[in-house]
Amino acid sequence: MDRLENDVIETAIAQGEWRNEDGGIVRDYSLPNFESAIQFVHSVAGVAEVANHHPDILIHDWNQVRITCTTHSAGGVTDADLALAKEIDELA
Repeated sequence: MDRLENDVIETAIAQGEWRNEDGGIVRDYSLPNFESAIQFVHSVAGVAEVANHHPDILIHDWNQVRITCTTHSAGGVTDADLALAKEIDELA
């Protein structure tokens, strides 16, 4: 899978809350509480398993979740990352 150019990435994420950062697309979520954060992460894990494409997930400050989508083997963002980000948006 080929890495996308920055202008393609920026156009694809322009209408949402994802940002292009350090070779990946990143979005932060603020959940009502810790349990909600864990449930959200569990839902993301299910979508990622089906897609066979796994984001980096960080839980911090008890209710904050940061998702980073990147394709390590391509050295950056690919169509698979954009597709996964769209599926994750549908969970939120």
